[in-house]
Amino acid sequence: METIGSPGLWVAFAAVVIAALLVDLVLMRHGGPHKVTMREATWWSLGWVALALAFNAALWWWVGRESGPVAGQRVGLEFLTGYVVEKSLAVDNIFVFLLLFQYFAVPEEQRQRVLVIGVLGAIALRAIMIFAGALLLARFHWILYVFGAFLVFTGIKMFLAAGKPPDLEANPALKWMRRHLALSDGYHGHAMWFMREGRRWFTPLFVVVVLIGITDVIFAVDSIPAIFAITSDPFIVLTSNVFAVLGLRAMFFLLQGMAERFHLLPYGLATVLVFIGSKMLLLDFVKIPIVWSLVVVALILAATIVLSLRIKPRE
Repeated sequence: METIGSPGLWVAFAAVVIAALLVDLVLMRHGGPHKVTMREATWWSLGWVALALAFNAALWWWVGRESGPVAGQRVGLEFLTGYVVEKSLAVDNIFVFLLLFQYFAVPEEQRQRVLVIGVLGAIALRAIMIFAGALLLARFHWILYVFGAFLVFTGIKMFLAAGKPPDLEANPALKWMRRHLALSDGYHGHAMWFMREGRRWFTPLFVVVVLIGITDVIFAVDSIPAIFAITSDPFIVLTSNVFAVLGLRAMFFLLQGMAERFHLLPYGLATVLVFIGSKMLLLDFVKIPIVWSLVVVALILAATIVLSLRIKPRE
């Protein structure tokens, strides 16, 4: 399993992520539970993107100094492309999160807490899945074709399902919780469960956290193979994934009021998955440069955003 990730780079990456999370959590707690304004979400989103780009520039410089400018440019473009792809696919997570919050009427002041739990869970889950995927790819090259076929299938399925909200009533996890757990009708402050007459009752907040965790698993299965089409280096895969996930909470509050305006974006995300899956299937036959992959992904997303703003959604 080849990687540029030296012990020093791993320590530096971990230090940056831990420091960023501490700053985020401390500032969030300092403000207390509150409704996040559009201005606040915009500044946080810009801050997370700036942090990712700064890390990318530092990585580009470091690898260029250690292995030459060509290697530095390759690594920099791989990180940037992976970050753009993962950031784009995270938008689909946000649409599902928004649906869950609306369905369970999660109070505005509780949404920050739920999203923080979701982000931390997503980071841990993706780290495990990325290292497992990298080990499999190092031993079995043919798994690339399995990943590619899966992405094409998922992209087509997503394209056909775009515009149709998921049926939460038919969700197997929600059905199981309703059958096996005592669920309260309303919220109980900040608690996820409470005791009443010797019985543990679970609040809607607990249900939402569980469903967001399951959503993280589902989207990780889609997005992680996508970045393996760009690079097989676990350091680049993990770092670009984590930086994309770190800004998920801020991006949710930024986009929650604009979800309907970007109604065609799911079609663009589906097309991105099909493109990346096709690239993975043709990896041993046609070499598509990283910069071209970045350009294609950016053009697809830009086109769907522009069309979303120009074409009104159907009733």
